[in-house]
Amino acid sequence: MDQRFSAIRTRLCRMTAWLVMASLLVPWPAVLSEAAQPIKVTVLPFAVNATKDLDYLGTQIADVLADHFRRKGAVIVQLPPEEARNIMANGLDRLSSGQITPSQETERIVWGTFTRTGDRFRLDAKMIATAGKAPPMIFHAEGAQLENLLRVLNGLAEQIGLKLFHRQAVAEVKITGNRRIEADAIARVIQTKAGDIFQKDQISKDIKSIFEMGYFDDLRVDSETGPKGVIVTFYVKEKPTIRRIKFTGNLRFNDEELKENLTITTGSILNIYKVRNNIEQIESMYKEKNYHQAKVTYKLTPLDNNQADIDFIIEEGPKLYVTDIQFEGNKSFKTKTLKKQIQTSEKGFFYWFTSSGDLDRTKLDQDAALLSNFYLNQGYINARVADPQVDLGEEGIRITFKIEEGARFKVGNIDVAGDLILPKADLLKDLELGESVYFNREKLRNDVIALTDLYGNYGYAYADIKPLVKENAERLIVNITYEIEKKQEVYYEKIFIDGNTRTRDKVIRRELKVHEQERFDGAALKKSIRRLYRLNYFEDIKVDSLRGSADDKMVLKLNVTEKPTGQFQFGAGYSSEENVFLVGSVVENNFLGRGQTLKVEGTVGSSTQRYNVGFTEPWLFDIPLSATINAYDQVKDYLDYDRDSNGGSLGFSYPIFEYTRIYWSYAYDASNVTEIAEDADETIKELEGTLVTSSMSLSLGYDSRDSLYTPTEGSKNIITFEYAGLGGDVGFRKVMAESGWYFPLFKGLVGFIHGRAGTVTSNGGDWILPDYEKFYLGGINSLRGFDYRDIHITNTHVETDAGADGILGTSDDVITTVETETGGTKMAQFNFEIIIPIVKKMGIMGVVFFDAGNVYEDSIDLGDLRRTAGYGFRWFSPLAPIRIEYGRVLDKREGESSGGWEFTMGSAF
Repeated sequence: MDQRFSAIRTRLCRMTAWLVMASLLVPWPAVLSEAAQPIKVTVLPFAVNATKDLDYLGTQIADVLADHFRRKGAVIVQLPPEEARNIMANGLDRLSSGQITPSQETERIVWGTFTRTGDRFRLDAKMIATAGKAPPMIFHAEGAQLENLLRVLNGLAEQIGLKLFHRQAVAEVKITGNRRIEADAIARVIQTKAGDIFQKDQISKDIKSIFEMGYFDDLRVDSETGPKGVIVTFYVKEKPTIRRIKFTGNLRFNDEELKENLTITTGSILNIYKVRNNIEQIESMYKEKNYHQAKVTYKLTPLDNNQADIDFIIEEGPKLYVTDIQFEGNKSFKTKTLKKQIQTSEKGFFYWFTSSGDLDRTKLDQDAALLSNFYLNQGYINARVADPQVDLGEEGIRITFKIEEGARFKVGNIDVAGDLILPKADLLKDLELGESVYFNREKLRNDVIALTDLYGNYGYAYADIKPLVKENAERLIVNITYEIEKKQEVYYEKIFIDGNTRTRDKVIRRELKVHEQERFDGAALKKSIRRLYRLNYFEDIKVDSLRGSADDKMVLKLNVTEKPTGQFQFGAGYSSEENVFLVGSVVENNFLGRGQTLKVEGTVGSSTQRYNVGFTEPWLFDIPLSATINAYDQVKDYLDYDRDSNGGSLGFSYPIFEYTRIYWSYAYDASNVTEIAEDADETIKELEGTLVTSSMSLSLGYDSRDSLYTPTEGSKNIITFEYAGLGGDVGFRKVMAESGWYFPLFKGLVGFIHGRAGTVTSNGGDWILPDYEKFYLGGINSLRGFDYRDIHITNTHVETDAGADGILGTSDDVITTVETETGGTKMAQFNFEIIIPIVKKMGIMGVVFFDAGNVYEDSIDLGDLRRTAGYGFRWFSPLAPIRIEYGRVLDKREGESSGGWEFTMGSAF
C-alpha cells in the first residue's frame, strides 16, 4: 500500500511540474481584442482527514490547483507560512467577514479538505473573495481508489475555474470576409460553437485550423460581450485564385505535359505550399529524363478581382548521364566486380534502349545497401559503405562509393542450443552456412528460416530462432550458435476464409492440407496455398495467423482475391500448320463457384475444323475423384487423305500421392477416310471408308509445376498405356511417356527440359493400325524448323510398267522407284529451352531453344536424331498463348528447307 501511495505522490509531483512548464510555454493569442487584468489567487494547503499517513497530499493538492489556475491566466500569490497557518486554523469565516486581512494583495483564497473513508475519497473546497463580505463559494468532488485522485482533482479545478474567471458562454460565432469559400466550410473546422464556454486557448486552435485549410492570407478574431454572452467574429482574407498557368524556358516537355503533372489548376486557390510542391514535381520530371541540373522558380502577377497569374520559369540545363562510377577503399574486389552488384550503371553504347547511365536517386540509395550486403555475404562482417557521393559535371555524372572493408572472417563452430526436437546432427546437416568457408549473412538468414520452418512442421508455429554471432578477431573466425526456443505446440482453432464472393467455401477448403483442431504444420500450409494458386481462381491469397483463445491456439485467416474464371475468346491468326484460322471458345473454369469446368470450343482452319464440348467435375461424390466427359466433331485434311471424325470420351482421375494422379478413360471415335491421294502409301489406301475405334487408356501423372501457365519450377510427367480393340475396326497398343522439368536459372531466367517417347503396335490379325494413330514430328509443338509432319517414315518400292510393246517382262519395261510417306511406330523427342522474361507483368517472354527427335519403324535409335535450334517470342495474351518462333535445321539434308518462322495461338508442349 505504501508503494501505491508513493506512486501517487510521484504522479502528482510530475503533473505539477508539467503544468508549470505548460503555463510558461503556451502563448495567449494576440489577435483577441478582449484585454482583462489577470486575477490574483492564493491556494492554501488542504486539510487531510484519513487514517493513513497521507498528510503530504494536502500540499500537493494545493499545488495542482494553483498550477491549473496559473495555466488559465491567474497570478498565484503565496502568503507567508505563518499567516497561511493562521487562516487555516481560524477558518475562512473570519476572513470573509473582514476580521482577517491578508498581508499580500490577493483577490481570492481557495482552501479545502481531503477526506478518505475506505476506498472512497471526497474533496471539499471553498473560495473566498478578500474584498467585501460575500459568502464563500462551495465546491466538492468525490471518487473511488486513490489512483483516480488526479482525474477527480482536475474536475474540481474546472469547477472552481468557471467561477474564478467569470467565464462566459459563446452567444454567436460569425464569419466575415469570405467570398468564394462558403461560411459553412469554414464553420466545420471551428470547434468554438454557440453555447460553449468562451476559451481563449480554443480560439487559438480555431485560428490554426482555419489557416490549415490553405485558402486564406490573413485572419483576425474579435470578441465582444453581448446581452446573451460573447460574440466571436472571425475576419478572413482569402488568397487569390489562379487565372492562368504559364511556363517559360521549357523545351524537353511541352506545356500540356507539364500541366498533366501539376496538382494546381486554373480557378483553384493559390496555395504557396502547393506551388512549391509542384516545383519539386517539375524538377523530378526533368531528373527522370536526366536533366539533373534543372531549376524551377515561379513568378506571381497579381490581378484585379483577387486573381493572379503564375509563371513557372524553367532552366533545363544540360542532359547528363552517369559516365563514371568509382569505388574508394576496395582492396579485395575489383571495380568490375563491385559494379555488377549495384543497379546504377555507366552510360553504354545502347543507353537509349537499356537506360544505362540513368541516375535514379532511389536506386542509388539502394546501391549502398547492396554493396554492404555483398561484403557481408563474403565474410567482411565489419564492412561499411558510406552514402554515395554524386558529382554533377559539365560532361556527365560521377558517383563515388567509399568503402571500409575491414577483415574477412571465416566460419568457425556452428551449434544449436535450447529446445532441440531432433538430434543436433539432424538440425545441423541441412544448414547452408555450414557449407561455407567464409561468413555469409544471407545464408545465416536462410538457416534461421529453415529452422523456423522445420519447427513449424512439428507444430511449433511461434518458435523463436536467434543466431548468436561471436567474433574472434585474433583468429578471424565467427562462431554461430542458433538459440532455439520452441515455445508451445500450436493447433488450429479456427480457419476462416474471406473474400470469396463466388467460389464456395468447400471448393477452397478441400484444397487445404491443414484442418481445424489439427496441429500446426508449416509445410502443409505452404502446400495448401500452392494448391489454391494452381486452381487459377485467385489473383492473390493472403495468410494471416492470429492467436486464438489460448497460447496454444491459432486462428488461420485466408483472404482471397478472386479473378474472372470465365472466358469468351474469339480471334483469327496464322500458323505454319493451318495457315489462316479462326478460333472461338467459351470456357468457365469455376462453373457456379463449384470448381467445375465447362467449355465449348471451335477452330476453323485451312486444314482442320474441330468443335468440342467438355465438362469436368473435379470432386465427384465429394471425394477427389475427377470426372470428365467430352464430345467432338472434327474434319482434318492430311497430306495424303481427309479424315472426318466424331466421337467422345469419358474419363476419371484420382490422386494417389502428392501431385500424383492415376487416370482412366474410355474413348469412341468414328472416322471416315476419304480423298486418298493416288501416290499415297498402300497402308493408307487400305484405310478408305469408315473406321471405328473403341479404346481404353490408363495413365499415371505427376505434376508439381508452380503454375499451369507460366511455371518457373516443378515438373509434369505422365506415362500412358492405350489399348484399342474393344470392338470396332481399329486395334493397337500404344505407350507414351512424357516428362517436362522447369527450373530457375538466374535473374528471372527459367530453364525447361522436355522429353517425349512413344511406341504403337498393331493387335495383328484383321485389326487395323491407321496412319493417323502413328507418329509424325515437325512443327512448332515438336521440332521447330521442320514443317508440320515433316519428319516421317519414307517407304521406297519399285513399280514396273510395260514398255512400248505392252508386254511385261521384256527388255523395254519401264522401272520406276516410288517413295511414299507414312508415320512411324516409334518416336523420340527432346526439347531444351531457356525462357527469358521481357515484360513479365504482361506475360511477354523470349525463348531460345534446341530440339532433337525422330520417328522410327523398328526401334528407337538415339544416334539418329534430327536437330534444330532457334529463338522466339511468346505472349500469354488474354485471348490465348501466342508464339512466334524461328527454327533452323542443324542437319539439313538434300531437298529439305533450312528452317523458318512459325506462328501459332494455343498451348505449348
